[in-house]
Amino acid sequence: MNIIGKKYLYFLISLIVIIPGVVSLILFGLNLSIDFTGGSLITVSFPKSITQSDVNSVSSILKKEGLTVSSTQASGNLLNVRTQTMDQKQDERFISDLSSLKGTKQEEFQSIGPTIGAETTTNAATAVALASLFIVLYITWSFRKVPKPASSLRFGICAVIALIHDVLVVVGLFAIFGHFFGVEVDSLFVTALLTIIGFSVHDTIVVFDRIRENLRRVSGLSFEQVVNESILQTLDRSLNTSLTVVLVLVALLLFGGESIKWFVVALLIGVISGTYSSIFNASPLLVLWQELSEKFGKNKNK
Repeated sequence: MNIIGKKYLYFLISLIVIIPGVVSLILFGLNLSIDFTGGSLITVSFPKSITQSDVNSVSSILKKEGLTVSSTQASGNLLNVRTQTMDQKQDERFISDLSSLKGTKQEEFQSIGPTIGAETTTNAATAVALASLFIVLYITWSFRKVPKPASSLRFGICAVIALIHDVLVVVGLFAIFGHFFGVEVDSLFVTALLTIIGFSVHDTIVVFDRIRENLRRVSGLSFEQVVNESILQTLDRSLNTSLTVVLVLVALLLFGGESIKWFVVALLIGVISGTYSSIFNASPLLVLWQELSEKFGKNKNK
């Protein structure tokens, strides 16, 4: 099985998956929850399945308080309403007015100020950036004794490119989900992204470590052949490890409840993408880098 020989096909598949998400991210952005934007989230329960008339009634009560309704999302007999930030007195008046709708009551109320939301956004971006930087530094140091023609810095950079691939896949798909299905991105989504980064790098390092071992042990093979052989040697392990994680996540998705549904979906997409990028992107990128380095090196010597 010649994985490296088909590296451009695998790169193309990645682009086909990533580009629609990136375009959606540019055009629509992410549908940010109040964790990032600030505001209030109210959950109202009805004695029956919610109709559009019920949604309009709740919205009218909030507008009477001078509050702007940002979004509404109905699920069964529960209605989630996001508004600008409410204070305690406004919430008390809302509960009082809500009693006019028979059998309807407020189940949950949470409010986050815009300052906290902005701070959460900054912290999330900083966490992802620092994680990527530390991974490059760690892999560069850990692989510092890798035999030539490989370079420890290349290993680190290729690992980060692979994890950026995984982050773009997840973020891009959630931009699509947010625009077409109203899925919101909250603080749990950031947790999912950091988990995906860790998983992606873990899977990539397994392959990279085998490449390092084979470069020391095997002679007479080209760099491309060593990398391809290393991928094949670790393929079963990578797939089996990922499959066990996927099975657990599918169980959580089916039985874990609505509150963690999209967190699990993000992890599921990230694990599948991380497995793919570790096998079909990270190591082929090493080979491509080596080929370009040799090509430009020869041109300079002419």
